Amino acid sequence: MMVQDNAHVNVVDDDQSVRDALQSLLRSVGLKPRLFTSVADFLASPLPDGPSCLVLDVRLPGKGGLDLQADLAAAGVTVPIIFITGHGDIPMSVRAMKAGAVEFLTKPFRDQDLLDAIQTALAMDREQRETNAADEGLQGRFEDLTPREREVFALVTQGLLNKQIAGEIGVSEITVKVHRGQVMKKLGARTLVDLVRMADRLKG
Repeated sequence: MMVQDNAHVNVVDDDQSVRDALQSLLRSVGLKPRLFTSVADFLASPLPDGPSCLVLDVRLPGKGGLDLQADLAAAGVTVPIIFITGHGDIPMSVRAMKAGAVEFLTKPFRDQDLLDAIQTALAMDREQRETNAADEGLQGRFEDLTPREREVFALVTQGLLNKQIAGEIGVSEITVKVHRGQVMKKLGARTLVDLVRMADRLKG
């Protein structure tokens, strides 16, 4: 099982024996477990840098796992969640999966099923982090454009031709070509399709 040295698995379960067993399992495959007894305990500790996921019991003292899932989503926290429970039912699992849970496992579950779900969750988190980093880089490059270059960028990605853009903003066609070339260079775009995709990401 391939893992990254900085990958963390956050476990929230009020059963000491479950926490101990999961800690041993996770360490055996090179993962770093972070153990919590309640939702409040988990929320009091900032998420570490690097890929992570959350192994979360459904029924907990105080706020339950499904409530935490909803709270994290409302706060824009995208850590992937794997639910574990000894008291699961179909409506509960459907609710969790519809809200984006990676997996819903009923105790007792096979170690390999949990490890497979964790690998999937960590891969999702890595991909999301890479996307976020790329979007931040794109936003920085976009902010380096001049006001006129941003104007040309907007019109180009709306599908206007250079001649149409020139008429729209009152400059020569050659000037539009120069601005368009600068936009492509500054944003790192090779084609019009690249520019359109970047416009979509900036809107998102």
